Amino acid sequence: MTSNKTVFFLIGILLIVLGLSMLAPYSIQVIYEENSHSFISSSFVTIFIGILCILANLEKDLKLNLRQTFLFSTLAWVTVAIFGSLPFILSNQTFSFSDAFFESMSGITTTGATIISDLDNSPKSILLWRAIMQWLGGIGIVVMAITILPLLKVGGMQLFKMEGPDSTEKILPRTIEVAAIIISTYVILTLFCGFFYWVFGMTVFDSICHAMTTIATGGFSTHNDSIGFFKNSNIEIVASLFIVLGSIPFISYLKFSRGNKKIFFQDVQIKGLIYLLAFSILIMFLYLLFINYESNFFEKLRISSFNVISILSGTGYVTDDFGLWGKFSLIFFLFLMFIGGCAGSTACGIKIFRLQMLLIFLKNQVRKLIYPNSVIITKYNNHKISDDFIRSVIIFIFSFLFIFLIIAMLLSISGLDFVTSISGAASSISNVGPGLGEIIGPDGNYKSLPDLSKWILATGMLLGRLELFAVLVLFFPSFWRN
Repeated sequence: MTSNKTVFFLIGILLIVLGLSMLAPYSIQVIYEENSHSFISSSFVTIFIGILCILANLEKDLKLNLRQTFLFSTLAWVTVAIFGSLPFILSNQTFSFSDAFFESMSGITTTGATIISDLDNSPKSILLWRAIMQWLGGIGIVVMAITILPLLKVGGMQLFKMEGPDSTEKILPRTIEVAAIIISTYVILTLFCGFFYWVFGMTVFDSICHAMTTIATGGFSTHNDSIGFFKNSNIEIVASLFIVLGSIPFISYLKFSRGNKKIFFQDVQIKGLIYLLAFSILIMFLYLLFINYESNFFEKLRISSFNVISILSGTGYVTDDFGLWGKFSLIFFLFLMFIGGCAGSTACGIKIFRLQMLLIFLKNQVRKLIYPNSVIITKYNNHKISDDFIRSVIIFIFSFLFIFLIIAMLLSISGLDFVTSISGAASSISNVGPGLGEIIGPDGNYKSLPDLSKWILATGMLLGRLELFAVLVLFFPSFWRN
């Protein structure tokens, strides 16, 4: 029987990192004299369990086979979400376990859905912890998308496989090598984002929290009105810029560091993202002009640009309640929720490259109808694409939409109305955050939902963040057979 010691050894390391991260909010508790020891207690428990996991699973040669990699991918996120909920449970804010786990899972999956109704008066330690959770989740999914998911051949992610050996026994060394460059890039972008936020008027605390959630395309804010609280166009421009930088494949930064200086202008996926953003902003801008939205020309352009970028990337920041813009805006933003940003980024959703592959497939099918005897070679980013690859992309999109419908139906059974069920399902599986309607819309939150609905949504967040199949495969008995 294959040992899973490496899996639990790595989870132990994650728990220690998570526990050490809790010391930052604890320092905030000390500075602001918050009457709570939730973070130091949570840190001690998390680090202690992490050390036990490491000591109990020490091996001379750490290796991951394919089955263990699938197991680690899911177990790591669930474990971090559970231990990440401890500070909420032990705080003075009366979080139930369901609420605490929901908030934690929303953070680590960079979804941005919250159950906290009064952010402006919440303890700063809690606000910082939410930001840290999203920041850790953002870098975690980037490393996973570039180093692990391609090897698992999940939904066409093998397109982003790094050059090098294919052996799953060598996953660990390559992960460490690539992760070092990715993490350094991630940290640098975060620092620059925070600096510009501070320059344009945010407090130091707000700039730190928003910088982390911006790069992670998470959307957790320190204020009820999100970015709209600041009423500052410069801050919105900074947010938009760094959201886009977080939404492009981090493998592009890796290739850039290795000498490919034109990668940002050559990558088909990046160009697709920019074109889609430009088109979507134009559509929403023209719509605001058509309905005579109460603002001037440049205000309409700013509002439409920011909200389109935020929703499409799955960030979830808002500056205005777009639910009041009319029914078209609701349908349009629901559509954008599904799309998401680029694969290999902190963004979520179906991903740009899969839609591009679907369009290429449809074009090829039409060409075969016109020229039945023609030989069509499918290429993407100058790489030849096999039929198996296209098939995996189509299966992923179908599965994504099917699971979305399942989640929506389960939410309706739990007692939610139609709009809340549909938008909640889309928001969770696409990891966006705000939904549509009065309850979970831009001006609402998830606090009033039944506990059952919160657990369903948390499951959707996990499925969406880990590209569905990395989780679903664990429920097949054949997976557990040697």
